[in-house]
Amino acid sequence: MARIVMKFGGTSVADLDRIRNVAKRVKTEADTGNEVAVVVSAMAGVTNRLVGYCQSLSPLFDAREYDSVVATGEQVTSGLTAIALQELGQDARSWQGWQIAVETNGEHGKARIESIDGEELIERMKQGQVPVVAGFQGVGPDNRVTTLGRGGSDTSAVALAAALKADRCDIYTDVDGIYTTDPRIVPNARKLSKITYEEMLELASVGAKVLQTRSVELAMKERVRVQVLSSFADTPGTMVVDEEEVVEKEIVAGIAYSRDEAKITVRRVPDHPGIAAAVFVPLSDANINVDMIVQNVAADGTTDMTFTVGKTDMARALQVLDQAKPEIGFAEITSDQNVAKISVVGVGMRSHAGVAGTMFKTLAARGINIQAITTSEIKVSVLVGAEYTELAVRALHTAYGLDG
Repeated sequence: MARIVMKFGGTSVADLDRIRNVAKRVKTEADTGNEVAVVVSAMAGVTNRLVGYCQSLSPLFDAREYDSVVATGEQVTSGLTAIALQELGQDARSWQGWQIAVETNGEHGKARIESIDGEELIERMKQGQVPVVAGFQGVGPDNRVTTLGRGGSDTSAVALAAALKADRCDIYTDVDGIYTTDPRIVPNARKLSKITYEEMLELASVGAKVLQTRSVELAMKERVRVQVLSSFADTPGTMVVDEEEVVEKEIVAGIAYSRDEAKITVRRVPDHPGIAAAVFVPLSDANINVDMIVQNVAADGTTDMTFTVGKTDMARALQVLDQAKPEIGFAEITSDQNVAKISVVGVGMRSHAGVAGTMFKTLAARGINIQAITTSEIKVSVLVGAEYTELAVRALHTAYGLDG
């Protein structure tokens, strides 16, 4: 007998028929004698609609009220899934984040899970009941509902698996595993049977939407075995595992892209010690993540700083910088949302030279200009014009020998 957490994404619970299908999968697993807990996302499109309501009323909405609105999507799905399971004769009950409780910090809209008390759920599972937990949400120190950021149900599932000491966390989605890149752009992309935590973490952080970044961080920290598989087909998925379990390490495991970036350039900034802190500390204090940073060589005592933030953070970032203008002393700020980040990732890059060179040469041959570059031990990312996204991904997939 195993203890398994099964997480179902928005497309898996998009309508009542799909919720019935989820219930059948869960009951089949429970009928084998396994203890099962379920985590569900909101039905496909619901969260986007709720976010749109908030943005339409105010571009700079109160994040606490935003959380109270968008958390309702998962509440609906958890209740419907529990009803569908009960209809099949399976004892089940829905749980909201505050009922367990999933305790988080107070960063509304981007909360981080601090603790989960899984004892009551474990007792329920031992009695044969299936807990159906609303993903994406918790409760903050102020006793208000918090949400974990887009894709946060993955993090809910992994955190719950850790709290329940589960043998495995199965993430069911609309794809049947993790591919070398988006199959919608490259039809001959290959499905990976295994991928390391580190590779998956980098791919998730730079745009691969199969798993949320923080869910992979948590899985790696807690050593939760994660399997990504399809809700709609009985085919083997992809296991996210320790590096030691991957025998043949590819130089590049995958190509990721993100169209969710916005580029901001702060022009004619006085070039003196502490100016970078004057620019980036206020952004950090506002919980705005900055990614790529490029600083021009100083001329006439001033310099330009270019960096990227998430598109949804751009308006807030511009507001923060404008408020800090007296301390920074810049001449003007420009912004551009028509950009995309393209990344190559692979643990094999540690022991192979020339990966970055191949990337730059391949993009140059296609006439694609690079606006910014950032690297890590197993990743190289570049910022390009959004119109070149698909061309860049296809060219790089071929250049690194990833075509199936």
